[in-house]
Amino acid sequence: MMWYRNTPFTLGAQEAARLWVDDLSAGYGNFLVLRKLCLEVKPGLTVILGPNGAGKSTLLKALNGLIGRSGHVWLDDAELPSQTHEIVRAGVALVPEGRQLFPQLTVRENLELGGWLVPKGERARRLEQVLIDFPKLKERASQLAGTMSGGEQQMVAVARALMSAPRLLMLDEPSLGLAPRMVDELLLIARRIADAGTTVLMVEQNVKKALAVADRGYVMERGTLVASGAARLLARSNVIREAYLGAAACATPQPATAAKAARSSLASARSA
Repeated sequence: MMWYRNTPFTLGAQEAARLWVDDLSAGYGNFLVLRKLCLEVKPGLTVILGPNGAGKSTLLKALNGLIGRSGHVWLDDAELPSQTHEIVRAGVALVPEGRQLFPQLTVRENLELGGWLVPKGERARRLEQVLIDFPKLKERASQLAGTMSGGEQQMVAVARALMSAPRLLMLDEPSLGLAPRMVDELLLIARRIADAGTTVLMVEQNVKKALAVADRGYVMERGTLVASGAARLLARSNVIREAYLGAAACATPQPATAAKAARSSLASARSA
């Protein structure tokens, strides 16, 4: 039995979000990890790829207000707030690396915390819908989250994020440490969430499987974006070989350089 109902997810965006990032820099203390990033996240599923230490998770933390940032971030026509609770109210949710559930609380209690900022009646309605969308979580609603397997906990983390009915859902390494079957199911869930109208931005180490479900992708190296393009083109690009395998580049055309493409798209969109 699948963890989710094989129908469109019903919690989430009424209208898919579009995110623009311009000259974003962020880091930890005096150590700068991201350097003047420019990118656009369109409705659908966008994946951020790159080797360990490239700055992928730092990007999601900066967008979610968990670390300071400079530059500009727009969600549709409004600048994204810098405080995490305000970012959640604006329609952005993050499933962090490592899930970060409350292990001594039940599945139901963890899910309820995902809707903490909404009125009690609406929270109850959303919980009911999430348990319909994830029927196996309904079966485990009274189980302590800390007694579940890693894959089961990841399902709880995704469902908890959906409790805020996000317009933009960010997933940080959702398949980390999971069995191949669970990886496939999680990535399919990400695809179905995007198809149901919630924009998805995902950081993922499983390059082949991530590009198979994504619409678009960016490649990061050492805190900068080095390439972007349609997922199907990135899947056979030498940029991917270089980023992950250290292979020498060939003379074949590569996807558009990310910074140039994102700046051009951003300028056109903001002037429209």
